[in-house]
Amino acid sequence: MNDKQPETGEWSRRDFLAGTSAAIVVAATAGTLDAQRQETVSAIAVDTTVPHSMIHITVNGVRHDVEVEDRWTLAELLRDRLGLTGTKIGCDRGECGACTVLIDDAPSYSCSNLAVWMDGKSVTTVEGVSAGGTLSAVQQAFISHDAPQCGFCTSGQVMTATGLLKRNPHPSLAEVKTAMAGNLCRCGGYNRYAEAVVAAGGGGARPSAGGAQ
Repeated sequence: MNDKQPETGEWSRRDFLAGTSAAIVVAATAGTLDAQRQETVSAIAVDTTVPHSMIHITVNGVRHDVEVEDRWTLAELLRDRLGLTGTKIGCDRGECGACTVLIDDAPSYSCSNLAVWMDGKSVTTVEGVSAGGTLSAVQQAFISHDAPQCGFCTSGQVMTATGLLKRNPHPSLAEVKTAMAGNLCRCGGYNRYAEAVVAAGGGGARPSAGGAQ
């Protein structure tokens, strides 16, 4: 059966989902290049009546000298101060994984880390995963396997998978499921996400018929 019907020009559900997945994954990395190019942030407004600190943080390979309030989370610094909105805030209590970033190459919830703790550390967000306009193996696999549905959890899923492949380039399906257990998907697309990560590691898992576990 063809994905597209030539007589009517109508697209199948799978064709539509593939296009939607691509748009979600690409959108998660777009619109932030100007923020990344800004090497020093010096005009960030802080409430000087509360404890605040100057930190030196490298984000996606770019060093930033940032004055932060000691109460700010890393998620707030990334989204509200550096303009890197690919990192999503879901539960804001360290449970859903939507805000996952890499801190010194290890996946971590950015809503559960204070910005002041990041002094001297290197952080990678979803905007820093692709290179030269080319999607990473994880991002491309997510598209090929129709993994994203609503897309809200997708950037966190990308970052956890990227961190896993850094320490284990060829994980088994069981290893992927264990590593990504901290990333919740409200649409229930766990199988497709897991199979996509295996494929990104060279495992060649096939898309399942459904998205539920």
